[in-house]
Amino acid sequence: MESTNLGISVVITTYNDGDYLRDLLDSLVVQEQPLEIVIVDSLSTDNTSTILKQYAARYPFIRYIRRKCSRGEGRNIGVSESKYDYILFTDGDAIANAFWVRKMRKQFARGYRVVAGKTIQMGYGPFEKLARVELFFENYDVTYPSVNLGYLKTLFLDLGGFDPDFITAEDIDLNIRAVLRGAKIGYCEECVIYHRTRSTVIGFIQQAFWNGFGRKQLTRKHQHVWSHFKPSALFDPKVINFWYIIRGVSAIVGYVTCRFFGLDFIRHYHKTSETAIVSGKINDGT
Repeated sequence: MESTNLGISVVITTYNDGDYLRDLLDSLVVQEQPLEIVIVDSLSTDNTSTILKQYAARYPFIRYIRRKCSRGEGRNIGVSESKYDYILFTDGDAIANAFWVRKMRKQFARGYRVVAGKTIQMGYGPFEKLARVELFFENYDVTYPSVNLGYLKTLFLDLGGFDPDFITAEDIDLNIRAVLRGAKIGYCEECVIYHRTRSTVIGFIQQAFWNGFGRKQLTRKHQHVWSHFKPSALFDPKVINFWYIIRGVSAIVGYVTCRFFGLDFIRHYHKTSETAIVSGKINDGT
């Protein structure tokens, strides 16, 4: 089958990304067809709704859904409303390379049911240079983030989609379940998404905290998988710097918080801010 025959649905969840959405949508509307863009907005309070309505009116292949949801729930909603057999995920504060869809489509055409692209961070220089803490299972990196991730729709649905109980790391959980189901993850170096780093130190620390919280959720659900992780990977002298240490300490605090308090901490911490929970951003400075 020619790669250009494979229909692609790009699923995006957003909450108060009005400052960035035009950049993302302008980078997507010029992508190779057949294509649809499904955007699930978790009741944004900024100008997100106005922007999305304008683009949906201009481009018939853009679908706008406004519904309160967490990040994982929003992606599940987007997939359920999609019409094509292949799904690409990205975020409202990202920008796609002009050939992103075409190159991801080619990976699907080669038979991969899961495809991960290259994510390039942009923003504050020291934050850009921080690498992901990778976790390999069955020789696959399962920490490929959902800002640049593709799934065969039938596989995604068979897996039950993203687990809405996860605060973060719902993409790692999904990748682990896909590998356990026998899926091979195809990595595409040329399938590029540009993603903004946090713009403030507080946002950076809070993001690291919640990432650590999510990693503890992973250990509870996938104890047999987490044993494959080598703690020595955290202490590679080639990558350690001041911000690496700050991120690591913040993540450890989040990990320990989840260990002792779990989701009760979320309910207590955000009892006066329901939107922070449902948006999937959970007070991370965005």
